[in-house]
Amino acid sequence: MDTAQMLKEARQGSAAAQKCLWDSWCKKMMLVCLRYLKNEQDAEEALLDGFYKFFKNLQGFTYHGDAALHGWLKKIMVNECLMQLRKKNVFSIVTESAAEDIPLPEEALNNLSAKEIMALIVQLPVGYRTVFNLHVMEGMEHKEIAALLGIAEGTSKSQLSKAKILLQKNLSNYATAYAKQRSK
Repeated sequence: MDTAQMLKEARQGSAAAQKCLWDSWCKKMMLVCLRYLKNEQDAEEALLDGFYKFFKNLQGFTYHGDAALHGWLKKIMVNECLMQLRKKNVFSIVTESAAEDIPLPEEALNNLSAKEIMALIVQLPVGYRTVFNLHVMEGMEHKEIAALLGIAEGTSKSQLSKAKILLQKNLSNYATAYAKQRSK
């Protein structure tokens, strides 16, 4: 069954079509949720809430291909994650004094998998991670991020800069540890 047909049947209340849509998209959307929420249970809750809203509002969605569906689902999931962060009141802007650029050995990135890089991103403080994800992964501008999070545009820029610096430090530390382990 193709996606357009699944959506049509899901709109009509078909549990089988809804299950097919869930099966097709849940892993991808869980990865989105895990980028924002460290705790797997929180990510699952956001995922479930997001799919609930997806199915509830499916009547208003016009299918223009899988890319449009992916974009809409992703937007729902990101919003659910941000609501979770606000609800738990864990979104805080972290300050760091005098951050400096750290040189990153070129071979460091060659030795890291996407999963390892994602694990380093998830380790960023909530404020850094949220702004980093919204800007780098979702392609949002600082003005948009500031409005969405209720912060100043300059704060968004600062958080992104500090997130990049901290991520660079973490990558450097990881690469150094990896190199030491390999030389044993």
